[in-house]
Amino acid sequence: MRKLLYYWFQKRTILRAVKVAAIVGPILTLINQYDVLLRGDYSIRVLSKIVLTFLVPYCVSSFSSARAEVEREVDRQLETRA
Repeated sequence: MRKLLYYWFQKRTILRAVKVAAIVGPILTLINQYDVLLRGDYSIRVLSKIVLTFLVPYCVSSFSSARAEVEREVDRQLETRA
């Protein structure tokens, strides 16, 4: 778990996740909130949904990047033992 958190908060992982969220977030926002955006009917509720829409791909990307790094580390350790 510590290794996962270590990789999760590395600068490289964070930058990758921000890039993914910057691409996927607007697409998901348009898919899920296009009618509200066209009407201009903004509220705290809508804005919080939009923030969450960006946060989900950020979290998925950062988790998968960190998980991949942990698995690579485990694989390297196994290769050195063999």
